[in-house]
This record gives sequence, C-alpha cells and structure tokens, in this order.
Amino acid sequence: MPKPYRTPGVYVEEIPKLPPSIAAVETAIPAFIGYTDKAEDKTEDDLRRKPTRISSMVEYEKYFGTAQKETAISVSINETQDETGITTSRKAIASLAESARSKHIMYYALQMFFFNGGGPCYIVSAGEYKTLGGSLVLNELKAGLNALEKVDEPTILVFPEAQFLQIANFKAVHEAALDQCAERKDRFVVMDVHGNTLSLSDPLTNLLTAVGNFRQNGTGTNNLKYGAAYAPNIETILDFAVDEASIDVVHTINGTAEEAVKLNTLVETNNDIYELAKAAIRDLPCKLPPSSSIAGIYASVDNSRGVWKAPANLSINGVIKPAIEYSNIEQDQMNIDANAGKSVNAIRSFTGKGTLVWGSRTLAGNDNEWRYVNVRRLFIFVEESVKKATEQFVFEPNDANTWVQVQAMIENFLTVLWRQGALQGIKPEHAFYVAVGLGKTMTAVDILEGRMIIEIGMAAVRPAEFIILRFSHKMVES
Repeated sequence: MPKPYRTPGVYVEEIPKLPPSIAAVETAIPAFIGYTDKAEDKTEDDLRRKPTRISSMVEYEKYFGTAQKETAISVSINETQDETGITTSRKAIASLAESARSKHIMYYALQMFFFNGGGPCYIVSAGEYKTLGGSLVLNELKAGLNALEKVDEPTILVFPEAQFLQIANFKAVHEAALDQCAERKDRFVVMDVHGNTLSLSDPLTNLLTAVGNFRQNGTGTNNLKYGAAYAPNIETILDFAVDEASIDVVHTINGTAEEAVKLNTLVETNNDIYELAKAAIRDLPCKLPPSSSIAGIYASVDNSRGVWKAPANLSINGVIKPAIEYSNIEQDQMNIDANAGKSVNAIRSFTGKGTLVWGSRTLAGNDNEWRYVNVRRLFIFVEESVKKATEQFVFEPNDANTWVQVQAMIENFLTVLWRQGALQGIKPEHAFYVAVGLGKTMTAVDILEGRMIIEIGMAAVRPAEFIILRFSHKMVES
C-alpha cells in the first residue's frame, strides 16, 4: 500500500520486479560417524559426539589425530649368500591377518574420501578408540547419529567402521540412520555390505552368499529409498600406520633363521634390512569398505555434473582392485533382488578402465519411483532448496499476490534445473509443474486454518542403465 508522506519534497521508491529466488542447497556434505585417535582440539574442548566440520586431512589430524598403528605385522627376510659371504639375493615378505588388523579405519576412510573428490564434511567422533580395546559400541555410534539430528547441513551419512560390528548391530545402526533420513527428508545413507561371518575383503568369499546375508540380516524393509549399498571391499594404495616397536623382523640367511628383532632397533644396527622391511610393509594391501570412497564420488559428480547425474561408471581413485572378483552372472543377482528389491551396487574391475562403480540403485531396487540414487537425491535437493526459500513467506498474507510470487519463484528455479539437464522434456511444461491457489491445491478451509499448499511435479532424468543394441541382417535389394 502507498506510504504516507507528510513533508513536501521528492521521494524515491524502488519497485521490485523480480520474484524472490531460490538458493540451491549443498548436496554432498557427508557426515562420518566412528571412532578417532583423539576427540579434542588444542583448547581441550571435548569433541565426542559433537559434529565438527572439516575440509581437509590437515584439519582432521588437528582435531581427531591419525590412524591407529598396526602392531600385529610380522616381516620375514630371506637372504642368500655365496661361500664368500656376499649377498646374492634378498626378499622381504610382510604379513598381517585381516582379523588381527585395527578395526578403527576412520583416518583411512577420510583419505579415500578426499582422494575421490570429497570436500567439506562432518566428523562425529563416537569416542577415542584407545579406550575401547578394539571393539565398537552400538550405543555410542547411535549417540553420534543422534547428535546429527540437530545439524542441518549434512546430506550423506556414512559409518566407515560398521562392517566390524556384529551384523545385528550393523542393522540397528543403519536402520536408525534410515529413520533419521525419512524423518528429516534431507539426507541419504551410503552403506557397505555386511557379510555376517564372511569377509568382504577375502578374495575367497562367495560374494553372492555375503550379499544374501546382508539382505537377510543386515537391513530391514523400511525407508529403503533413503539408502544405497556397495560391495565388495576395495584394495587401496594406502600405507598402514605401524608401531615399529611391536613389529618382529626375522632374518634368515641360507636357511638359518636369526633371532627375531624389533623393527625400530634395525634403524641403527642394520639400516639395509630396516629399509627392506619397511618396503615390504608398504606393499601390504590396505583393504577398506567402499562407502567413504563412494561419498567422495558423490561430491565430485555433484560438483562437476550435478546431483541428477548417476554416480556410476566412474573410476575410484586410490584403488588397486576390488577385493573379490566376480562376473556378470553374479552381478545380475546383486543388481536385482526379486524378493525384497535390496539392490547392491557393484564395484568391478574392467580391463583398460580400472576399478569402476558399476551400479546406481537405492536399496529400494523394485520401486519404480525411487529405484535410482540420483533420482532420490535430486528430489532431496529440490525439496530442501524450496523448503528453505519458502520460509520467507511464513505469516505472509495467504492470498493471490503471495501465491503468484511463490509460484514464479519455484518455476524459475525448476526452469534453471531443466536447462542444466536435470529434468526431462523438450519444453519446461513437459519437465515440471507448480500449482498453488484456491481451487487448485487449497480449499477455503485450508486458508482459514492458515495452510498454503504448493504442489510440485518433476520429470527427473533417469540413467540409461541398460543400453540395448539390436542388430539384424539387412537383405540385399535386387
């Protein structure tokens, strides 16, 4: 309405012509929940179960320390000498049983996240691993998850160490995460497959049996559209952190073994053997669950292409190969689960291409609406962006003037997404619709009760998961 003027003079009025705009929210801000070396900063603030935003490994080390050092490594050095005592050959072999290695892999998981294009993320320390004696506590992980309930920015939830839980506890913590996603509607769970008694890092493991154990006992049936699972584990290029004072080195010369010595003592007594042993330790395969690498790929794809691009057919950086090799026949059963639709996305090695993410399905693999990861995450992105933008209209008059502004604001936002390739259709009206108003989405009772109802429909792009080439003989025309 016109502003009343009481003093004679010249007045300037600026008339807004453009509708309010929608700012796109971030789509790939993971929250990693697990155990850390320490849980305090330099001011000794307690960071246990306190979501902390970081952007690099330097920040991670500042607040949460480094990797837990391995103590169960042994090194054997076999040396051959001729009759004059001159060495003719030396070979060092290091060994570390998967069952004996540290279960606390948060540091390595963050390394893989940043290797694969990750950026800002949150760390939620469930506690310091040195106080646990090697085990993980379900209630502490759940407490870390609950702490994220009050933080708005995270959009992806990851439990890097969850494979080391009992499968019942693995199921419990991920069901709680899926419940949080369904309640907030602004985040997504990336999980690893738990094979129960079968290790996803053992090359001899039957992958289909492990996946069957996961489907049967590792996840329920609720809110599956808010999560995706990946298998098998991956062999990375990372080096283990080691405690040199705990590593035994056995030096054998011409078949005669000398007394074992600790690695750290060789630095001064026999530096050649020390360096040889260190090289053997660096060659040990560091096998990790893939979830943190996948979170990095989500972030990379979102930044380069957009959240609507399926995060698949992409190589994983820092990886030598999948821990388990398998064929198309086995992947058929991973990708499609006729019983419960619990699709598991494959990580496969291809000649000349490297190790690729070869699937982009949610756990709701039989749901035509929410089958694909990119479709689910696109809707989360649009829902959250529109939700935040429409908050400015709370308590505005619920009349046609407001409705026009809201509709124009949302349509402008969706038009931009359509032009970027997020929505199908050769025209905007084919790609989406926005409806708001009396007789369209609201009744007179809705207006009396203070409700402004906006209906938005989108035709999301879906990945070409199956490319079918049809060939036939063309008959020669006479």
